[in-house]
Amino acid sequence: MIPIENIDDELRLIGTAHVSKESVKVVEEQIAEWQPDVVAIELCSSRAEALKHDRRLDQEGLRKVIKEGKAPLILFQSMLAAEQRKLGLDEGVQPGAELLAAMKTAEANEIEVALVDRDIQITLRRAWRKMGFREKFRILRGLVAPDDESEDDIQVEELLSNTDLLTELMEELKKVAPSAGEVLVDERDRYLATKIQQQRSKGKVLAVLGAGHLSGVSAILNQQPLDSNLDDLEFVPKANPLWKVLMWGIPLMVFGLVGYFLYTGERQGLYQMLTTWTIFNAVLAAICCALARGHPLAILTAAIASPITSLNPALAAGWFAGYVQMVVREPSAKDLKDFLKLDEMKLFWSNRAGRVLLVVALTNLGSMLGAWVATAGIIFTF
Repeated sequence: MIPIENIDDELRLIGTAHVSKESVKVVEEQIAEWQPDVVAIELCSSRAEALKHDRRLDQEGLRKVIKEGKAPLILFQSMLAAEQRKLGLDEGVQPGAELLAAMKTAEANEIEVALVDRDIQITLRRAWRKMGFREKFRILRGLVAPDDESEDDIQVEELLSNTDLLTELMEELKKVAPSAGEVLVDERDRYLATKIQQQRSKGKVLAVLGAGHLSGVSAILNQQPLDSNLDDLEFVPKANPLWKVLMWGIPLMVFGLVGYFLYTGERQGLYQMLTTWTIFNAVLAAICCALARGHPLAILTAAIASPITSLNPALAAGWFAGYVQMVVREPSAKDLKDFLKLDEMKLFWSNRAGRVLLVVALTNLGSMLGAWVATAGIIFTF
């Protein structure tokens, strides 16, 4: 049932499902029987350490995520994991169990382990940066209003035995978010293939990777010559300079107008401008916090913080709303443990850890929209 492909006598690929018990069994058997010199695994060092030490999200980690502005990336990662489990792939196995089994079995047999995947943070950041506004909106819409009726009940056996189905699932991802699909699928196929190729000088190589990457990696490995330059795939594109202009330009404009009105003594104009700025910032931040089903105190915090934090690019209203949400609806140890195991989009709200991150992300979105709308209103008025 588990697809295995021999590139030649010295290189074998195993396509696994990351939540399949059968995958764990086959990986262990292949290492014992085939006796490779190197086991190449679809993991980066950070994911490998997390699997080895069973690292979970904790209160300190949640605060760090909020402070470093990584809430959208963590949500994005969780949504991808949830999509995998929505397809009926969860057999009660820890995601990545077969990858952990590959590491442990190789180490027990004194076989070299090679981690051949790109760092997860680079992958997520490249996907996020490459996605256009429409793609991000589609993902956000799917998060806010998940379409449960469209879920398919696909069993592990069917997924692993049907390469056409795997292709269809990959193509579906590319339809929803083409740029993200390119980064998550095509780029990683090339990255994995190149890293696996680099191990071939060491002898027999057994590569353990997700079944969705099997056909792409195999096709690239069969190409000659194989481009070994990965610098372009490890580079995180910088944000559009226009964002920095907006981030600093809007506050400077507001402060400039305040100074102008104070200098000219036009109190009515000052009052009107500050009212426009405050109302739009407060209302839109509060609405978005409410969409995340934030606690009333978190919503109030969002409304108070947004007009102030929008004037300082180093601050974000979502940080304050998220901290309040975390205090008044503190996630339990179970919430924190289960967060990355969410199996339905709607559980982003019922899981307290997920809701904290939603409050952070959506409040920041509302605050940003509020600043834009308020700026447009001020320009139109004055």
